[in-house]
Amino acid sequence: MKKKVAIGLQNFEELIQKDYYYIDKTDFIREWWECGDSVTLITRPRRFGKTLNMSMVEAFFSVKYADRGELFEGLSIWEEEEYQKIQGTYPVISLSFANVKEKEYKTTRKKICQLIEELYSDHSYLLDSPLLREGDKRFFKRVSVDMDDVDATMAIHYLTKFLYLYYGKKVIILLDEYDTPMQEAYVDGYWDELVSFTRSLFNATFKTNPWLERGMMTGITRVSRESIFSDLNNLEVVTTTSNKYMDSFGFTEQEVFAALDEFGLGEKKEEVRKWYDGFIFGDHKDIYNPWSILHFLNKGKVADYWANTSSNALVSKLIQEGK
Repeated sequence: MKKKVAIGLQNFEELIQKDYYYIDKTDFIREWWECGDSVTLITRPRRFGKTLNMSMVEAFFSVKYADRGELFEGLSIWEEEEYQKIQGTYPVISLSFANVKEKEYKTTRKKICQLIEELYSDHSYLLDSPLLREGDKRFFKRVSVDMDDVDATMAIHYLTKFLYLYYGKKVIILLDEYDTPMQEAYVDGYWDELVSFTRSLFNATFKTNPWLERGMMTGITRVSRESIFSDLNNLEVVTTTSNKYMDSFGFTEQEVFAALDEFGLGEKKEEVRKWYDGFIFGDHKDIYNPWSILHFLNKGKVADYWANTSSNALVSKLIQEGK
């Protein structure tokens, strides 16, 4: 019996627990971990599985998922005993800027601070630890939606310190859709204000952070080093032209054709190729957009499923300005 397709589900744990159709991308965990890069920025177009992969990475490494190896049983990463041993053994900070789409700097900053406040709330158990000094606890209690810039830009930095003290291990930081606020800032005219705030936040979080084990950011665009990444000389940037992780986001033709066979749609291979093949990541040709393929598996007919999944405001502004 073929599995059901879950459209738009981006939570790895739920996808596996409910036994929805899943194309195994856990080799990405191994490839990323063995590269050893301190901080990785991966850019891919929308609807290419970035958020699901980030959720997968969190479920694999986070102490929140300790003894949850069953989530990975039968998947590629679980074939190696050394990886079974590190599943669920790291403190992980995971956040997303996907919903930070405000029209002005003030509300954008406030929303980012709200996300950070929620992180601290999730880890409120740290306040009961004797490992935190009184000064640490005072800082912890100052973190709020209305905190000043100094506390806001240092908040994730200090949260990694608190987690390190508590767990005795350095921290993995995952930031999904890092560039969503930047796109809105560029379109709506508050770029300079946000760049100043974000540069300080990212520098404290990803650069001058002795408690950072690894960091990963994802987005659809690469914001220039001269703006928010000017101080991050430890940043490994992986774009669509890079060979790193070239088949980790999106479906390969082999994966798509195997899925079509499994769903009894094998006779549609050429039609699917004509409609949905066309992406090249690094040296890897024939990469398919997952959003379109999953919709096709669900409905059994071709259509332009990807066409209206995002705003074109940024593209329109760039064209108008001739950049």
